Amino acid sequence: MKLLVSVTDAAEARLAVAGGVDIVDVKNPAEGSLGAPVPGVVAQVREAVPAELPLSVAIGDLPALPGTAALAALGAARAGADYVKLGLWGPSTAAEAVAVLRAARDAVGGEAAVIAVAYADAARVPSRPLAPSELVAAARAAGVSGCLIDTAVKDGRGLLSWLDPGALAALVAAAHAAGLDIALAGELRAEDLPALRATGADIAGVRSAACHGGRRTAALDPARIADLRAVCAAGTRAAI
Repeated sequence: MKLLVSVTDAAEARLAVAGGVDIVDVKNPAEGSLGAPVPGVVAQVREAVPAELPLSVAIGDLPALPGTAALAALGAARAGADYVKLGLWGPSTAAEAVAVLRAARDAVGGEAAVIAVAYADAARVPSRPLAPSELVAAARAAGVSGCLIDTAVKDGRGLLSWLDPGALAALVAAAHAAGLDIALAGELRAEDLPALRATGADIAGVRSAACHGGRRTAALDPARIADLRAVCAAGTRAAI
């Protein structure tokens, strides 16, 4: 299982690289779970990250507007994204989700891989976004490259508060059967990673667990990142 660490700028990206992260992810938490950074920040992070290291970019908790998704996805790809993460916040039906995802996929035209994101806690979001159980089918129908299960509300209740390891393993198996990569995220702690690795997930995404003291607003800690990556790779428990 690979480790993805979310950063907000180039300085944080360098810390993530120093820790040995597998994928650098850039987003703007001030604008939501999948808050989109401005293109200039994406370009700066891309310059700070070694060329061989993949860059993931969040493009927002998006409404059910395919044109908006297409323009955002293209902007992220042109700024240097290898992966474009699209939060299915507004779409509440599979048909709406497929339309938004397909528009983003067509816009990037192979310049980046589009990743469909559903929220484990979708039931408590007023817009009633697409349920996690419908994510794999929507991603497959749209012809995108992968899926991510995250949490919409960052209040300390992480992914495993909403979906147990058995449910996550079933989603991972469904994604792999559909030929899709799948990532898991959502206020994950170091002690959550062995259970996530056991599901067969391809990627674990973290922010808080990679920061000093486990606080998402604190500075990234390369030593913690190195420990987290070791857990992802070997399935052992971190000593942090």
